[in-house]
Amino acid sequence: MDTSESSTEPQPSAQPQPSVPVEASPPRRGWRRWAMDTRPLRIPAYRRLWSSTIVTAVGSQLTAVAVPKQVYDITGSSAWVGAASMAGLLPLIVFALWGGAVADTMDRRKLLLITNIGIAVTSLLFWVQAVVGLDSVVVLMLLLALQQAFWGLNAPARNASIARLVPEEQLPAANALGSTVMQTGQVVGPLLAGVLIPVIGLAELYLIDALALCVTVWAVYQLPKLPPLVGAQTRRAGVREIVAGFRYLSLHKVLLLSFLADIIAMVFGMPRALFPQLAAQTYGSYGEGFALGLLFAAIPIGAVLGGLFSGTFSRVRRHGWMVIGAVVAWGAAIAGFGLSANLWVAAAFLAVAGLADMVSMVFRGAILLSAATDEMRGRMQGVFTVVVAGGPRLADVLHGTAGSAFGPRTAVVGGGVLVVVVMLGLAAAVPALRRYRI
Repeated sequence: MDTSESSTEPQPSAQPQPSVPVEASPPRRGWRRWAMDTRPLRIPAYRRLWSSTIVTAVGSQLTAVAVPKQVYDITGSSAWVGAASMAGLLPLIVFALWGGAVADTMDRRKLLLITNIGIAVTSLLFWVQAVVGLDSVVVLMLLLALQQAFWGLNAPARNASIARLVPEEQLPAANALGSTVMQTGQVVGPLLAGVLIPVIGLAELYLIDALALCVTVWAVYQLPKLPPLVGAQTRRAGVREIVAGFRYLSLHKVLLLSFLADIIAMVFGMPRALFPQLAAQTYGSYGEGFALGLLFAAIPIGAVLGGLFSGTFSRVRRHGWMVIGAVVAWGAAIAGFGLSANLWVAAAFLAVAGLADMVSMVFRGAILLSAATDEMRGRMQGVFTVVVAGGPRLADVLHGTAGSAFGPRTAVVGGGVLVVVVMLGLAAAVPALRRYRI
């Protein structure tokens, strides 16, 4: 680790972390140097966790499509669709922060089992209400809030567990593997939902998601126990532990800056709220529906491509510079998207932005797992979950307002430029992130 922040870093616990066996492998040459690093998959425990992600990445997207579709079918109002989406935000924030504290005080495998079962039961309840024809937006919003609460409890424990399953030098590769699967799910899931709804109906999408989660529960059951390493069993996950997590974050500039980097990129530079208007006004000649689908798919497609060619990530040691460069590249690509009158050029810029976001996500995740001590990883992942989920929602409000005031393309270009300027200014003013390396 970089020692420039040693004055603010607490000393690690005297109790050693469990060693993760590292299998020696010959150096990769030629094109294989660029291909995805799959070494973490040689570790059985991580392979089980990752394999469960493959199933749920697609299944969760089926529910993500089904809920707004059902709300719109009931109400005929996009405003209600937006309100239903926001209904899950507050439970997500509250339970992600609390879930991070819980993940630091109990066996993370046990917490993953409980929360995955809870998510599966919620998906089953979604299916029941659709089958019996309740047609109640209130019920849908309550179920969505319950689902997001379970997910908020689940995500910190899941992400914090990775550092206990793979060696530190393979954390970027493990993050790239996980992120690639999730981004692939964001492409395949909605497309699959669009194909399945006319064939089997909307209700069955919920049932497929519930069944997929059973696979996840079984995979998590096969994991080794992951109890706290230091005497956290005597602590209780309450407000005091959450406050202690924020205090810990305030004393670690590199962790704080990694969160700020994501906030800068997402809040100022995520233009998805303007995609419908751009599809209708700027790219309408290509077909409004086709343009809208391509705009939404372009960022995750770029992220997937970035993951497939992430083989060099494991050899990078300057993680801070990778985050800075990725956020700047994201902002520049978003600005290029805003300047593009041709749909295919616009989609290409969004794909580049998705690739940059993948790089940022991988190295921010690696910084969080390597710079935080194990007894704090759950709480740091809880904050990470809130930032990742909340940033794009704030961006929807900001870009929607700016697009109405100045026009969508001006708002997109301005946001992209702002990302570049603010990120470079932050990196210049506070050197902790650019100095960080492993």
